Amino acid sequence: MKRREFITLLGGAVAAWPLAARAQQQGKLPTIGFLGQSTRSAASEWVAAFVQRLRELGWIDGRNVAIEYRWGEGREERFAEVAAEFVRLKVDIIVTSGTPAVMASKQATSVIPIVFATAGDPVGNNLVASLARPGGNVTGLSILAADLAGKRLELLREVVPGLRRLAIMGNVGNPFTVLEMGEVQAAARTLGLEVTTLEIRRAQDIAPAFEALKGRGEALYVCADALANTNRIRINILAVGAHLPTMHGSGDYVEAGGLMSYGANFPDQFRRAADYVDKILRGAKPGNIPIEQPTKFDLIINLTTAKTLGLTIPESFLLRADELIE
Repeated sequence: MKRREFITLLGGAVAAWPLAARAQQQGKLPTIGFLGQSTRSAASEWVAAFVQRLRELGWIDGRNVAIEYRWGEGREERFAEVAAEFVRLKVDIIVTSGTPAVMASKQATSVIPIVFATAGDPVGNNLVASLARPGGNVTGLSILAADLAGKRLELLREVVPGLRRLAIMGNVGNPFTVLEMGEVQAAARTLGLEVTTLEIRRAQDIAPAFEALKGRGEALYVCADALANTNRIRINILAVGAHLPTMHGSGDYVEAGGLMSYGANFPDQFRRAADYVDKILRGAKPGNIPIEQPTKFDLIINLTTAKTLGLTIPESFLLRADELIE
């Protein structure tokens, strides 16, 4: 065999080594950089599901893998800072969620594998080339958030009889939220609802948005994203104060005082993200791992909030709920 051919073959073999083996050859544990889109407390259940699944797959933090946690606090500039830090630390995989955090990670590196536990429209927002073959260094799980807009409004109308005027709140700095707001507006028009949009870009925009809404809405649809998630308690307090029933995309908003949610089960998404990490640590290329869709959807209702708002939830509706919070 010619020397050049041998070197080419050897280089290909090294590139194909599992990440875990390469990291250990370099004298360190393979490292996962976990970029949480909101805060540690907000994501505690998601992190627990992720870490538990890693343990089931044989990866134990501090023993044969290291996890570096950083928190984005719902701020885009923070996503970019953390992604850049992970590149400097030379982590082996970046795990994150939410379109802006994934975009920031992708802009920071085209080499380090990126796994997202949640993203609204990975193809539409140019995170991946296709669902079947993502290509590049990014893969993960979609949550079909925009596709569920019509279903959420139908559920909201069951709980708020005679609903005519709908307010939609969303972070227009998030490209996916802009898509979701469009889907909600289209679904609302189909149902004959009047719509008012509340556009926010930072936490300071939330209270003024509610002030501007006074008397113009009978229910509020909150587009889920990192900014809304980080400020979900504030949003729900203001909504209850304005006597507005709320619809959300994930259960953590309802645990924080929102009225109801319907969407992908986020702990399950993070659990499944651990399977992606396992495959990549064992040598799979992220660009070859297909994007998966949600398999679990939850309808969650906060009965305490319903009582505070003076709403009587139909018995048939309660029987369909996956979780009731009291």
